[in-house]
Amino acid sequence: MKNRSIIALLLAVFVCLLPGVASAASGHGGAYPELGQNSHFPIPLSEYNDKDITNVWEKIKYRAKLDPFNVVATVIFVCAILHTFVAGLFLSMAHKQQEKHRERIMSEGRTAEAKPHEDAIDDVSFRSTALHFLGEVEAIFGIWLIPLALAAVGFYGWSDLREYIGHDVKFIEPLFVVVIMAIAASRPIIRLSEQALQKIADLGGGTATAWWLSVLTVAPLLGSFITEPAAMTIAALLLAKKFYELKPTKKFAYATLGLLFVNISVGGTLTHFAAPPILMVAQKFDWGMREVFLMFGWKATVGIIISNIIYYLAFRKELASMPDPGRTSLLEINRPMQWFDREDNVPLSITLLHIFFLAWTVFCAHYPPLFIGGFLFFLAFVQGTKHHQNDIRLTSPLLVGFFLAGLVIHGGLQGWWIEPLLSSGIDDWYLMLGAAGLTAVNDNAAITFLSSQVPDLAEIAKKAVVAGAVAGGGLTVIANAPNPAGQAILGRFFKGGVSPAFLFLGALIPTAIVIFTLRIL
Repeated sequence: MKNRSIIALLLAVFVCLLPGVASAASGHGGAYPELGQNSHFPIPLSEYNDKDITNVWEKIKYRAKLDPFNVVATVIFVCAILHTFVAGLFLSMAHKQQEKHRERIMSEGRTAEAKPHEDAIDDVSFRSTALHFLGEVEAIFGIWLIPLALAAVGFYGWSDLREYIGHDVKFIEPLFVVVIMAIAASRPIIRLSEQALQKIADLGGGTATAWWLSVLTVAPLLGSFITEPAAMTIAALLLAKKFYELKPTKKFAYATLGLLFVNISVGGTLTHFAAPPILMVAQKFDWGMREVFLMFGWKATVGIIISNIIYYLAFRKELASMPDPGRTSLLEINRPMQWFDREDNVPLSITLLHIFFLAWTVFCAHYPPLFIGGFLFFLAFVQGTKHHQNDIRLTSPLLVGFFLAGLVIHGGLQGWWIEPLLSSGIDDWYLMLGAAGLTAVNDNAAITFLSSQVPDLAEIAKKAVVAGAVAGGGLTVIANAPNPAGQAILGRFFKGGVSPAFLFLGALIPTAIVIFTLRIL
């Protein structure tokens, strides 16, 4: 019931946001018609007329004084970031509340078993559901849109809030992520990916080591073509089945999770449409596939290989002691076989059509009516071939999409302070490290998006910001848009949920390696 409640709420939010996708480019005159902006907030950077102020902090203070709403929007944004660090506390409170509720309804005879209807359900604890929602990392930025909306109405009025969300903000990426994650998690795509990785793992004898290296090397690079959210979904599902089901030690489990997050973050840099932080700026920076590959792609690949080798050497003894996934049924080790986990082959024709839907979504990534329409046909096709499919699970894709939608709304109001910082002549090395550090407490797509708001940003600064953003994308769950999807799939293997501190430590070494390869090579 919790998941259904969350899905219903998120669907309602997306219905409200959809008009903004279709009409973002429409002409309404607006507050700044020459800039294509309909709302009076945020004040466009070119309208501050503060070029004579050379001191960064004086410029920020001037802009804060000119429009106090800037400060309010940033304070709310910081509160949302801080909220992500205490999300686990809300989940713990939700679980305790659910236990108390369960005991209460059992004593009062309000369980499904005590009701006369065959399809009855237990009475639901609204308090527990609300606390659980407050603890969902992917929902936090959306939750903090409520005080942001109230503040915007207070400072500017309802019409400006409506124009900002309805026309000035574009929700193409959140919608794209929802669709691509749902298709990539379909059974034919997962089976195809598993079979392809099986061929590679067989070169190493099909051992746990071979599977571990195959998934952590090939799947992230695959993300450059099927997008990072899709690669994260596939890699996490395969690691769950081929590695985490074998119950690795806590240290190895977190090291693998950190390595996965970093590799996925940088593995999508072979192309210009797969990694969210590059997708957000490629068109604005005039970067095509060739430029992105030469600036980041091949260097990131070297970093992935080096990181995998170092972690393999550190845990090779534990890997060697694990059962052979090619000979031992992992499903029989810890739990019985389930229909969802069946391993019979999917007909080639069905697999090819799923690949077509995936390719269509990527090809039409900038045109929501086209890829959403394709998604509806995809859902109909899944229903017509249901015996070869598993249920399309939309909870994780919707949560990740909601996360990005909230992030885009908040992020669009932060240019007033980020622009002076990025334009202050900071050395590109420090800019890269700063971007990586900011990414740890913010989504890397937001960092690059903010940099794209800076007019006339130097090319070397653009490269430094994007390199730092993709390198730091594995340090926390919120650092990269696909990370929440990976946590949602693999979180059940970590007692009490994924620890932010242990995840950070697990990702620290590969992050440093990737920073080195992106900067030095």
